[in-house]
Amino acid sequence: MLKEKPFEFALEIISLDKVLAAQKREYVLSKQLLRPGTSMGANIREVQNTQSIADFILQLSISQKACDESIYWLELLFHSKYIHETEFNEPVSETK
Repeated sequence: MLKEKPFEFALEIISLDKVLAAQKREYVLSKQLLRPGTSMGANIREVQNTQSIADFILQLSISQKACDESIYWLELLFHSKYIHETEFNEPVSETK
């Protein structure tokens, strides 16, 4: 479960990025979201290879920061009316 949710989140972010580029011609904010939205899962995967508790905590902390940053960009896209409520709620629900 720990690996699946961030993977599903990343897929939703990639889909949203495609829609924003193709339909809304929005490139800057969507690319800002794409980076942390896809890095969360990568950081969690790296947890499997940690060699100490401190490294484990660090990797999870980095992933949490990417999650928070992703939510920020989603909020900005929503409040600036680039995305609708459902496009906002679906990925955000994956972070809970």
